[in-house]
Amino acid sequence: MEFLPKALGTRPRLACEIRAEGVVAARAEDAAGVLTAVSRANLAEGTVVPGLKPGNLVERAELVRALRSVLDEVVGKGSERMRDVTVIVPDASTRVLLLEFDELPGKAVEALSVIRFRLKKLLPFDADDAVVSYQVMSSTKGLVQVLAVAMPREVLAEYEDAVTAAGYVPGAVLPSTLAALAALDVVDAATLVVNAGEHSVTTAIVRGGVLLLHRSVDMSVDRAAEAPVRLPLVDRESSAQEWAQQEPVGLDRLDAEASMQATVVEEATARELGADGVASEVAQAVSVAAAYFEDTLQVAPETMLAAGTMGAEHLDQMLRESGLEGLQVRELMETGMMQAGAVTAMVPRGWLAGVRGALTS
Repeated sequence: MEFLPKALGTRPRLACEIRAEGVVAARAEDAAGVLTAVSRANLAEGTVVPGLKPGNLVERAELVRALRSVLDEVVGKGSERMRDVTVIVPDASTRVLLLEFDELPGKAVEALSVIRFRLKKLLPFDADDAVVSYQVMSSTKGLVQVLAVAMPREVLAEYEDAVTAAGYVPGAVLPSTLAALAALDVVDAATLVVNAGEHSVTTAIVRGGVLLLHRSVDMSVDRAAEAPVRLPLVDRESSAQEWAQQEPVGLDRLDAEASMQATVVEEATARELGADGVASEVAQAVSVAAAYFEDTLQVAPETMLAAGTMGAEHLDQMLRESGLEGLQVRELMETGMMQAGAVTAMVPRGWLAGVRGALTS
């Protein structure tokens, strides 16, 4: 199963994203990724509970009905109705890591074996029983930077089986934020992206098509047993290096090395954070990402692109009320990325960032 973005010529022309809040589906006709049909269905609280253990789909039948509804609306008509679909899954159900190697074997099978071996000490689940995909981000003499994505096989099967039960064929699987990032133009300037919803927030930094940071915070429940690293959050003034090098208590040196990855998963300790708690967690996550951006790139970010169900306007207001100012918040999904009349119902642009990225070459 493919976990990383690839050319549209080998990816389905349909995409759907499954989130705790609901599902959204879209169709694009060509590699430009302009959405020609879009549909959304909300899910009742608790229908989908993303995580690294089986049982993500608490109300599977409800999710299947929602998937069938949105995909049937966008699939098109006629005898050649499309059935293959790119499935976008919650960030909380995967692990995204940035790895460095002195070198990697030239053959993909051998390189994957080396990467899987490294992941054994970095994943909170069995790497041998995980589905792993990777992409070389950059390669120079003596340094190979790799983006790796891993997902427990049983958890992946849950999402794939739900799509199959809805009458469609999973052709590729992407984590939510990586799917959204695929819609960005490859430019030298660095971009800060935040993918926020009611239960989770992921911040990412991309420069020249290379992922520099990928950091997720789960705000829904206390999943301490699943968390590979528990690091304290720091304020905007603290350096990103200081944050990254904090050694978790009770972990050995190799686990401490995992904490120094530029991708970290943190868990909210409260079972119910409430609106104020969510705003605080989101603002803190953005603050840490902005500090990392400034410390790494020697310039403060001026603009942040928003994906996810929270939306740019709500996110901007939340950050201002939390005292975090100075960032202009814009939607990652621009209006020109969708044809007029493509939406069959009200679908906020933030919901569409992932599917649009999945449908872009």
